[in-house]
Formats: sequence, structure tokens, C-alpha cells
Amino acid sequence: MFPFRSVLSAVLALGLMLGSTSAEARFGKRSRPSQSDSKKDDDKKDDTHEATPVGGRSDSDDDDDRPRRRRNNNSRHVASDVVDGIGFLAFVLTGGNHRLMVVDEPRHRGEVRQERHAAPLSFRVGFQAGPVNSGGAGDLFIGLEGRRFGVDARVTGISVDADDGTSDSDSITLFEAHLTWALVSLERVRLRAEAGVSTANAPDISFVGPSLGMSFEACLAGPLDFEARTQVTPFPYRQVDASAALALHLGALVLRGGYRGMVLDDAGHVDGVAHRDSFHGPYFGLGLTY
Repeated sequence: MFPFRSVLSAVLALGLMLGSTSAEARFGKRSRPSQSDSKKDDDKKDDTHEATPVGGRSDSDDDDDRPRRRRNNNSRHVASDVVDGIGFLAFVLTGGNHRLMVVDEPRHRGEVRQERHAAPLSFRVGFQAGPVNSGGAGDLFIGLEGRRFGVDARVTGISVDADDGTSDSDSITLFEAHLTWALVSLERVRLRAEAGVSTANAPDISFVGPSLGMSFEACLAGPLDFEARTQVTPFPYRQVDASAALALHLGALVLRGGYRGMVLDDAGHVDGVAHRDSFHGPYFGLGLTY
């Protein structure tokens, strides 16, 4: 069987590694003089990365032969609630309740049998939003899948207070398009592996990179489901996105509520200094599933 424990452990380790953090400016945003006056002379000495990502800016004054000094930043961890959510997913997949994946309770005669997580063809669309740090984030998602294979796309908008002391706000837009493969496709449980492409549009740069993910859905009791999802972009920028939620199925309508955490790292592509941010908070949403 697919090594769930190894995969989830690797995702958790990567998330904690990227959780160490932030430099002077926000993800994908150039350092402003007002943010770190004591370091502005050092910032001028930093060289930009040789490979310029999509939409990246390069200054003609940069000296490619000048060595770039690495900066060590104070560590900051992603919210423990997000880690707990992924840990719960690992518990379910690696010994929590395997019987749930095998049998279903008997149904009364005349009751229509619904293959909630193993339908031959299903379509889903929805919206969810919630507060993150000093701002908010919202998602739009859409998906179509058969019993084993499918497609999934989602866009996330993040708006938070600017980190330069002004009354402005910083906006970041994330997009993902994945092909999905159901490793487990049963009436009460569905586990997907996902792969595709992700993009990030920040104030001073845009990125395109590969994207990997896993998603999990399981019936808890009656119309109540547990859902969890994690997504990683390893380069040219770094992104870890994880969430866990409860979903209430009311016919085709689905109500959701959970907790989400994200780590974004531009890997120094903007001005030679790695700018890293973590966003986390609860979210609520609704969707339609057919």
C-alpha cells in the first residue's frame, strides 16, 4: 500500500522547515528603507538571484561577481493548530480507524444508496473565506472527477495590512490547477494524490512553479464529513498550504468550517533577501456537489 506515513511525515517536515521566518518585507515585495534603516547599507550590497522568475525585476546596477551574503533570520513557526490538523489526518490514515474504509452500515429498504466519495462522476464548486493575521483570505474552487481521475482548480486571494507602517494593504493572489488520482475511492473515504502547476502574484514579482498535493475526505457520522488538504510548491518560490475542516452535506449543498495555514517564501528572487510570510486562521464556506 502507498506509504502514507512517509509522505505525511515529509510534508510536515517541509512545512516546519519553511516556517522559520520572516525578513524585512512581505513575500514578493521589495524591502523599503523605512522598514529597516539600520540594514539599508547591507541591502544595497545584496545581489539578486541569477535566474529571474516570471515577472521578476533586475537592476542594472547589480554586480554579478559580488558574492551575496546570506542572512539568518529569527525562526517563526506556523500556527500549531495547522500542524494539529495535519497530524489528525496522519492519525486517520496510519492506524486511526481502518474499518471505516472497508464497511458501511446497513441501510433500510427503499433508501436511495448514495456513493458520496465513490461516485462514477462528480462535480463540485464552492467558496470559502476567513480572517488571516491582519487581513483576510478567500478561495474559489471547482473540480470534476470520476471514480479514479479528475481535475481541480482553485484561486486564493490574500489581502493584509502593509508591513511598512502605512495604511495601505498588500495583495497576493495564488492559483493552482491539478490533475487528481484517487488512491482510495470508497463510499465513505476518498484519498487523492494531486499534481499540477501553481502561480503566485505578489506586489513586486510573479512566479510559476510545479505543485504537488494530497486531499482526504471521510464520513464521520451521517451527513458530517472530515476533510483535509495539503499542497506544496518546492521552487522557484516555496509554498506550503494545509487545511482541515468539517463539512456538512445537506443534499447538494455543503457547509464547511475549519482552519488553514500557509507559508510563502520568495527565496530571495526580489532583491536578494528571502522574504517569508505565514498566514493562518479559521475559514467558513459553502459549496455545491453533484
